Amino acid sequence: MARIADLLHAGRTFSFEFFPPKTDAATVVLEQTIAELAPLAPSFVSITYGAGGTTRSLTHDLVARIRKESAITPMAHLTCVGHRRNEIDEILDQYEGVGVENILALGGDQPADPMDHKPSDYRHAIELVEQIAERGSFSIGVAAHPECHPKSESRVNDRHHLAAKLSKADFAITQFFFEAHHYFTMVDELKALGVDKPIVPGIMPVTNNAQVKRMAELSGAVFPKWLEEKLAAADGDEVQRIGVAAATELCAELLAGGAPGLHFYTMNRSTATREVYANLGLPLS
Repeated sequence: MARIADLLHAGRTFSFEFFPPKTDAATVVLEQTIAELAPLAPSFVSITYGAGGTTRSLTHDLVARIRKESAITPMAHLTCVGHRRNEIDEILDQYEGVGVENILALGGDQPADPMDHKPSDYRHAIELVEQIAERGSFSIGVAAHPECHPKSESRVNDRHHLAAKLSKADFAITQFFFEAHHYFTMVDELKALGVDKPIVPGIMPVTNNAQVKRMAELSGAVFPKWLEEKLAAADGDEVQRIGVAAATELCAELLAGGAPGLHFYTMNRSTATREVYANLGLPLS
């Protein structure tokens, strides 16, 4: 296993995100996806964490299983909204106990149902970053929004909050976006604030037009008109072909511009990621 900060220091990383399955059928799908992506030799994989801790045990079990049963380096997502500090300490104790060295520290949201809301000791993700950093045993990542967090008061405010998180964390992974200039502008704005930590761009090839548009709206990413027009008359396999082509162009531009790696949001499927990987001519294991 390895600390992601060390992997990024050594060179470019190529990584994938999964979410913990909730049914036996979904577990089979994810196991197949991991097997299909294994030849791509990912630098690491990340596992999401449900709003308010709704997948707490599922996330832990999947991360621990990957850590124990494979050579792949896992990173656990951890959100703090809806948690007490002692709960977070318990979760971190459990990860230390199974040898997990990497955490993506996030603010997160309360569950959609107000009846499921829980009291919280946290207002912002930086409080979680600071708590994890006190231990000294984890490589810490944070989230970055190239087009700014949808709840940010302003662009300036957004960048200052991100710079503050990166003063304590080791690296950032961005929410997905569709045009490279958003990423490079963010990196330049952070450099102006003295930030020199690696910021890995997050990539989500469009395979389902409506689904990705909804997710983009929630994350604050603009779904560009040129891509929407290309997809308007497409259906079925044509949607994925267009989405993969657009993602390939984006990745090529990001790598040419010096991005420290690529992080693919797989939605627990492998095909689009494998196709982009092949189009870029990236090495296999």
